[in-house]
Order: sequence, then structure tokens, then C-alpha cells
Amino acid sequence: MDKYKVIIVDDDEVALENLTFELSKDARFSLEKAARNGKQGKKMIIKTRPDLLFLDVEMPDMTGMELLQEIRDDISWNMKVVFYTAYDKYMIQAIRESAFDYLLKPFEEQELKDILSRFVKQAESGQRAPLSVGMPLYCGRTFMVFTPTNDMRALRPAEIGFFRYCSDRKQWEVVLNDQPPLVLRRGMTAEQIIQYSPSFVQIHQSYIINIDYLMIIKDSKCILYPPFDKITELFVSRKYKKELQDRYCL
Repeated sequence: MDKYKVIIVDDDEVALENLTFELSKDARFSLEKAARNGKQGKKMIIKTRPDLLFLDVEMPDMTGMELLQEIRDDISWNMKVVFYTAYDKYMIQAIRESAFDYLLKPFEEQELKDILSRFVKQAESGQRAPLSVGMPLYCGRTFMVFTPTNDMRALRPAEIGFFRYCSDRKQWEVVLNDQPPLVLRRGMTAEQIIQYSPSFVQIHQSYIINIDYLMIIKDSKCILYPPFDKITELFVSRKYKKELQDRYCL
């Protein structure tokens, strides 16, 4: 019987070695390659076409979710993704929704065995589920962001009023309900933000609103429902006004 091909993408040398060692004990799997960053991993995945991918959540050049978004159009085979992460379980529920499973660092041997057994069971039964990265990773329920300090924060869409680009810092921040604004990770783009939910709509080069809070557009200004009704800065630029009109038949 052919072995199931595995690739690991992880910049943590110790964690990579531990996972490699434990995988070597299971004769059903063949570890083809290991990458230390997202760029290397992307090339390996496309070339090797693994059956199972162990993917670190946070890497030096990109997040695991960003890597999946970049390769989604190239994945034409049945590949399962296991996020391999050091983040606490309660912080990664949304990630679990977009992957086959997750493995928490440092892991117990039985945890890995359970994941591998479940993978083989599905593979042998012929279950084929498309890789979920063709859809927004958060499915309208939870918005996962990485802060500049590399913490992971889970937000519900109802907490989010709008996103604002801070030109002095060259970073986006999210304005929340009854909480201080949260500065997002440097390098996050408007395109990445609006992919997370159809409710996130860009109205200006510097603003993305949660359309669910939009009450009215008056004099090219967005007025939001409470608790964001005191915000007065949300102007709609000419470029995005036409897009809003076309999209919502305004």
C-alpha cells in the first residue's frame, strides 16, 4: 500500500524535530519534506502534493492562514491541513473550523496518534472534503487576528464597528465595541481584511466598515447604529461610493 505523503511547514526547529520523530513511528505515513517558512512551504506543497500538511500558525514571513489563501487556487487534490501551534486551545477555535484539526505544542504522543487515525479512517472511507481556504477562514462567526506582538485575538463580528488605516504607523486597526482599538499586524492589507467576512466593506482608502452596523449614508458620510453612532469620521470616497451603489443597488 502506498504511504500517505506528509509535509511539515514550521520554523520552530525543536517542534519540527519532535513531530518528525513521532511521524517516523507510523509506517502508514511518509514525511516527504519540511520547510522553515511559508515561501519554502508553498513551493513544496505545490510540487509534492501531500495528503497531509502540518502547518505552523505563525511564521517569520507569513501566517499559516495566509499561506493557505495563497495556494487555494492551486490545490486540486484532497489535502488535509493540521495547524501545528503553541497557542492555547480556547484561542484557536476558529482555526479549527477551517482545518482538518490542530496539534498543540508541545503535544502528547496520543494526540498525534488520534489525528493520524482519524485521517486514515476518512481517507480509507473515501471521504473527500474540499480544502476550506476557498472560503473566508472565519465563516462569519469569528475573526482571528494577529497583533503586532504576535498574540492571537479572537473577535466576533458584532464587536467590530470598522477598521481604520493609521498612515503614521502604516498599519490597520480595528475599532471595537466598548474596547480600545486593536492595532493589527503590520503588513495586513485591506484586501485581506475584506476577505474575512462579506460584512466588511471598504468605503475609503483608510476605512472598512462592518456593513451590518450601517444605518444611513448622508452627505457621503456613513452613520452607524449604536454603539458606533457617535463616530463622525467615516467618509465614503468617490471611488468606493460607486462600488457601494452597484453592490447594494443604492
